[in-house]
Amino acid sequence: MTRELKSGRRGPQKADSVVVFLHGYGADGADLLGLADPLGPHLPGTAFYAPDAAERCVNNPMGYQWFPIPWLDGSTEDQARASMGKSIADVDAFLDGVLAREGLTPDRMVVVGFSQGTMMALHVLPRRDTPVAGIVGFSGRLLAPELLSEVKVRPPVLLLHGDQDPMVPFADMGLAETALTGAGFSVATHTMPRTGHGISPDGLGTALGFIRQVLG
Repeated sequence: MTRELKSGRRGPQKADSVVVFLHGYGADGADLLGLADPLGPHLPGTAFYAPDAAERCVNNPMGYQWFPIPWLDGSTEDQARASMGKSIADVDAFLDGVLAREGLTPDRMVVVGFSQGTMMALHVLPRRDTPVAGIVGFSGRLLAPELLSEVKVRPPVLLLHGDQDPMVPFADMGLAETALTGAGFSVATHTMPRTGHGISPDGLGTALGFIRQVLG
């Protein structure tokens, strides 16, 4: 049974495309929904959504988590796997609901993740029956690359990472690129220079160019 995810919405009443943001560990949807302000004028027909994960974050009860992180919060690997499994179902149902609400097909949707949200996006989207237009992943990593044989679809991917990230190693971008490319994905990457665990203006601009390209 899935849990309903709460989300704000920005954009025109009648949209011809949609961008969904998946937030990081300990954050919430509002952290990323603000990106609709700089992106919206360049994507005038796009609706923006940014759901909160269903679970409160152990380390930051004001925020949320898609799954606990054992080395940060003392959870077990089994707890993390079980939690992620529930969140995968939640995100799948949320994306289906957004498409139905907007009257759009998956090829009019881009999913943008940050940190743990990127981990979710890279796991969930390739295992859906129909590909979305694209996946943008900031400052994350590819979980369980050994399970890429499970993927059903291969939407284009853009990975971006700060070269001074103290939370998720910069090297993880290259590892994800290698694994995804080897599994038949089209992958582009962008290094955000002198950037820590965040989104730089050049990174956001690169993401915008990718989103406009894949949405046509």
